[in-house]
Amino acid sequence: MLTTEQSSHYRHLEDMPVKEIITHINEEDKTVAFAVEKALPQIEKLIEAAADRMLAGGRLFYVGAGTSGRLGILDASECPPTYGVPYDLVQGLIAGGYSAIVRAAEFAEDDREQGWLDLQEKNISDRDFVVGIAASGTTPYVIGALDHCREHAIETGCITCNAGSPLAAAADYPVEVITGPEFVTGSTRMKAGTAQKMVLNMISTTIMIQLGRVEDNSMVNMQLNNEKLIDRGVKMLMQQANIADYSEAKNLLVKQGSVKKAVQSIHKS
Repeated sequence: MLTTEQSSHYRHLEDMPVKEIITHINEEDKTVAFAVEKALPQIEKLIEAAADRMLAGGRLFYVGAGTSGRLGILDASECPPTYGVPYDLVQGLIAGGYSAIVRAAEFAEDDREQGWLDLQEKNISDRDFVVGIAASGTTPYVIGALDHCREHAIETGCITCNAGSPLAAAADYPVEVITGPEFVTGSTRMKAGTAQKMVLNMISTTIMIQLGRVEDNSMVNMQLNNEKLIDRGVKMLMQQANIADYSEAKNLLVKQGSVKKAVQSIHKS
């Protein structure tokens, strides 16, 4: 039996007071980081392989269904504003299409061929890297996509929360984060979803560092698309370029469009 489907350690949840419910959820959540820690060697291999593809000009695709698909789309969509990369460099695909982000798509995850068809619409090639995401490791939409990738010499990884799953067998670089039974039996949006989000954070952040989108510990290429980010960028620029005047730094930042470009313009002058 899949560990993600095993019965909760807790019974009669409907009889628990709020404090007891949230205390037990918190207790379960505390175990997730340790489960991710055990998978670090697998995560390292996946990241190194994906980074190699992207350093050579390839793209990164996440393929998932339900919560897993939504988490992939979330991670992909945050890369451009955070790191200033093109919107097509990291892409998330979800069974049922983008409407499935907000509304469950009935039986879409059971279509074994659609994942590959969705990748083909993105002109997938052997320069790219594909990560399948499925807590159960049994989702046909995701497994089918990775099987077709293998047939076309496209490297793949996966994130799953069960050991020895069909998805892991289909991936070149499987990541298995064994989170165990959920507080609500089978509700993998909880611990499994948290684990997947943690691993996705590691993948995208590390790859962006490898691609040179971070300097020291700063997002020097972030998009300046709201006042909070402009203020953050101004303070970065003041520190990095030793500018004392806030208005001067802000004018330069807005003119150049990023902290990195602003610093480079100073060095050129």
